[in-house]
Amino acid sequence: MTMALICIGLLALLLGWGAWVFNRLVRLRNQVNTAWADIDVQLTRRHDLVPALVAAVKAYAGHESAVLQAVTQLRAQAVAQKGRARLGEVESSLEQALGNLLALKEAYPDLKANENFAQLQRDLVDTEEQLQYARRFYNGAVRDYRDGIQRVPDVLIARGFGFREAEFFQAEDESRAAVRVEMVR
Repeated sequence: MTMALICIGLLALLLGWGAWVFNRLVRLRNQVNTAWADIDVQLTRRHDLVPALVAAVKAYAGHESAVLQAVTQLRAQAVAQKGRARLGEVESSLEQALGNLLALKEAYPDLKANENFAQLQRDLVDTEEQLQYARRFYNGAVRDYRDGIQRVPDVLIARGFGFREAEFFQAEDESRAAVRVEMVR
């Protein structure tokens, strides 16, 4: 009788531990998904600003077609991208191209003085700051989730219930270097 109660007690403890680990892993996975949704919101906001910014620059610096075309193409690629890792690469390239686009204001004083362009630039800078925060939060959530699914003995529950690793949001190697801007006058 006593041995049966001990076995039942151990089984109850084991089931309780398994339920606690499972629930914690679900919370961490949901945190990763929520953090990704926050990045997606900021990327959508950035993508919505790009056409207006390109139109404002085109009005003053239409012959800078290479810069305008690069930004437009990268925006289209970013909007079409589904994979998180590849999206990080495309977004890093878009960020560099936007830096080049914003640098054109120095070569075109009328553009620099345009209030619409100035407001778009402020909105874009605000979006970039929010995006930077969202990326850091997402990568922290991915780190915590990865720790959770790799920790012994929690890994037994993670593997048993199909918890898979999430990808970090990473920049391309080229985007880690300082952006070089050349102005043609």
